[in-house]
Amino acid sequence: MPEKQFLSPGEIAEYTVSVAQTKAASSAAKLLVLGFLAGVYIAFASNGSTMAAHNLLNNPETFGLGRALAGAIFGTGLMLVIVAGAELFTGNNLMIMGLLEKKITCKAMFRNWLIVYIGNFLGSVFIAVLVVNSGLLNSSANVFGGMTIRIAAGKTGLSFLQALYLGILCNILVCAAVWMTYGAKDIAGKLFSCFFPIWLFITSGFEHSIANMFYVPAGILAAANPNWLAAARISDGALANLTWANFFIKNLLPVTIGNAIGGVCLVGCLYWFSYLKKKPI
Repeated sequence: MPEKQFLSPGEIAEYTVSVAQTKAASSAAKLLVLGFLAGVYIAFASNGSTMAAHNLLNNPETFGLGRALAGAIFGTGLMLVIVAGAELFTGNNLMIMGLLEKKITCKAMFRNWLIVYIGNFLGSVFIAVLVVNSGLLNSSANVFGGMTIRIAAGKTGLSFLQALYLGILCNILVCAAVWMTYGAKDIAGKLFSCFFPIWLFITSGFEHSIANMFYVPAGILAAANPNWLAAARISDGALANLTWANFFIKNLLPVTIGNAIGGVCLVGCLYWFSYLKKKPI
């Protein structure tokens, strides 16, 4: 019999617990560096997806196609995280399965999340600064810069609950993608496992906290350029909302909470209950 090229869901659950143990035991320096790299990779994907789709996104009649094209590009970020190796806060929400199996402690899990989250933020903002200062936002007669601002303003214009709900929806798909990559035994399987769920979440318009660590800082920085701001064609009210305070309070906080709810409760806990819980109810 040929060797099976993928793990069953029960085997994925067991493997996820072993991954959680490895992540919980990693040094702070390693987690910070790999978290930084994940932020860089997700920022590259965010910028590239906007570059590919910005003209389509700028037209209401082609907006949906623009989202679909952006989604097709964005999956590269998670591919780099999984295959090249990096630590992503949203994917690491699956560590809850290690905690529920009593293989890691609550302190070790939250330590991982905090250090990785900080690393993700540093990597994402680092790329945002480089992109804004690179001249790339002059593309398409400043329309790319304008779209960068519009995307950021749209995110800071969400209500707390909207951002929370969109964050929940997002990380169900992100953690499902990571879950499937754990089940794939070859590179092609891991790439396809990343591609389709991430394509779906971007096309759907859900909110990812780490991607927003690039999108919103890039938009805030870009808004200082009058040519890009004019191309953005946003209202004075939307521009007034585009601040660092609103980014942290109205977007990053609720989206992060939502991502954690989606990944921890609606993926990790449900799969633990389905495949690892020993005692029947």
